[in-house]
Amino acid sequence: MLRPRGQAGAFEVSTSALAVLASRTASHYPGARTVTPRTFRIGLVQRAMSDDKSRNVRSVLEGIRDAARHGAHIACLPELFATRYFCQTEDPDRFDLAEPLDGPTVRAVSEVAHSQQITVVAPLFERRARGVYHNSVCVIGPSGEVLGTYRKMHIPDDPNFFEKFYFAPGDLGFVAVDTPLVKLGPLICWDQWYPEAARLAALRGAELLVYPTAIGWLSREGSEIGEEQLTAWRTIQQGHAIANGLFVAAVNRVGHEPGPDGGIDFWGHSFVCDPFGVVLGEAGEGEEVVVVECDLARSEEIRRNWPFFRDRRIDAYQGLTARYLDSDGDA
Repeated sequence: MLRPRGQAGAFEVSTSALAVLASRTASHYPGARTVTPRTFRIGLVQRAMSDDKSRNVRSVLEGIRDAARHGAHIACLPELFATRYFCQTEDPDRFDLAEPLDGPTVRAVSEVAHSQQITVVAPLFERRARGVYHNSVCVIGPSGEVLGTYRKMHIPDDPNFFEKFYFAPGDLGFVAVDTPLVKLGPLICWDQWYPEAARLAALRGAELLVYPTAIGWLSREGSEIGEEQLTAWRTIQQGHAIANGLFVAAVNRVGHEPGPDGGIDFWGHSFVCDPFGVVLGEAGEGEEVVVVECDLARSEEIRRNWPFFRDRRIDAYQGLTARYLDSDGDA
């Protein structure tokens, strides 16, 4: 399905592969009409992070350029890409790593976005005020302007993932950001496991969900358990794509990062899937830039024939706003 373009680690989906996928889907819908193509290309910049913040930033900036050289209209960077994943421990000194939304890292990404005429999904450790920090994303347009901001809504607190110590929950809600070619719903890592987040972004008109991510298995657990986690991670996001009739992209970091109990092995496998859950492109476990072509006509076609939004029982979902339903009908 993938073929190399130019240099190692950069790929595109072949048009013949897309034609095969389209024909397979059409076979499920004998009455489906042809929808006018409307395409964009997204580049996933998968990187390993070091203790050197400036080196990390330079690496992802070169990844953005690489994606643009291979025809990407959008580049997505991993969660908290400027640093190693510092949430493995609770250390007040780590707050020094945070920057404001108009800080040097966002400015550097904006300059490259402008020079390459590409939209960039750029995560950051946001310093909002003294004592108020967020795990955030800026969507930066091809003119270098910030088109939209999202603050991570679901904050985990697990061994080696002590994010509640660092990040206040997001307060901007679930958003959909207009970009030149596609309406984009930015979400972040732990948000991946919540169908409500994907659905609310889709209801705001998102045509593509993008999940910057920092996920891996604990080194002490080994790859056996980790492989099960990887499969679950990929599967639930394919489910979001199918349930909402849209494209989903997840971009992860790679490599071992030291920490308690041996640290974390970040598993990579950044991928893009279509509105039927078909994986169009996937990275391995090393540093790569993967560029995938997406056709929004697929979303139109699938939503016409699997009209989940039409058939939603919006009069019957009141219980979803409760923490738990202790008895029948009790919200």
